Amino acid sequence: MKIVFMGTPDFSVPALEALVSAGHQVVGAVTQPDKPKGRGKEMQMSPVKEKALDLGIPVYQPVKARDPEFVKLLEELAPDVMVVVAFGQILSKSILDIPPYGCVNIHASLLPKYRGAAPIQYAVINGESESGVTTMMMDEGIDTGDMLDQEKLVLASDETGGSLHDKLSKLGAELIIKTLEKLERHTAVRTPQKNEDACYVGMIKKNMGDIDWTMDAVSIERLIRGLNPWPSAFTSWNGKILKLWQADTAEEEYEGSCGQIVKITRDRIYIKTGKGCLAVKELQLQGKKRMEVSAFLRGYEIAEGTILERSM
Repeated sequence: MKIVFMGTPDFSVPALEALVSAGHQVVGAVTQPDKPKGRGKEMQMSPVKEKALDLGIPVYQPVKARDPEFVKLLEELAPDVMVVVAFGQILSKSILDIPPYGCVNIHASLLPKYRGAAPIQYAVINGESESGVTTMMMDEGIDTGDMLDQEKLVLASDETGGSLHDKLSKLGAELIIKTLEKLERHTAVRTPQKNEDACYVGMIKKNMGDIDWTMDAVSIERLIRGLNPWPSAFTSWNGKILKLWQADTAEEEYEGSCGQIVKITRDRIYIKTGKGCLAVKELQLQGKKRMEVSAFLRGYEIAEGTILERSM
């Protein structure tokens, strides 16, 4: 099929590669404009742009995809279908109506649950036992279009936002090929979403990682995994940010305040929460490298009774 691909981050790249490998004709890759990054504020290409250039695919970077001039360009490309994966802009009806086979989106959740910007992280944070990807026909709503196909996977007990991101990215790349085959053969089945079952999740913000120690230990441990690698879960110790990367939960209850270090062993730091204790295994002090608790304790003095506080 003749395809215009629309995507921006790392998550989108495997799908682009899969389309090319499957023999589809990708006539253009649409991605967000280059942005300044790092201390030097050097302009950086999106992962999709980098991959498209490697594959010899023309790249288009509209500031606003809905601008009439860009819509006209898309019309001239005359795609059979558009494949959209985390593009980062809402598409207007004038764009959705261009391809005869429609605009197909790969969404990183089992719709209608977790519509919105951060389905991967929230699946971990909320303790879901399974997640997956959905291909759907796009409409003018946000992740509200008819579903075409779904593929599920079971979350590992130590699943992080990062590990689930990589798994779903690969799964989505495999699923879009199957979906396009069905569309081309006119065997695809459109299933309307049940809006009453829908759940919407907004963007992840840095302040979400600021641990509220009155929460229960289970919820905090999920937060740590869900916000790994960004923005990470963190607390404050001696005026510095202390990121927590890995932890277990313990049901033991101790006297003291929420956020108080109640026990220290060779390889764990136990912190009292609103219910139970968080047993931290890996952490990172501001300006330092990630390290296991055993290494941290060899370099820093931290005593039982210390209270960790919110940072923001």
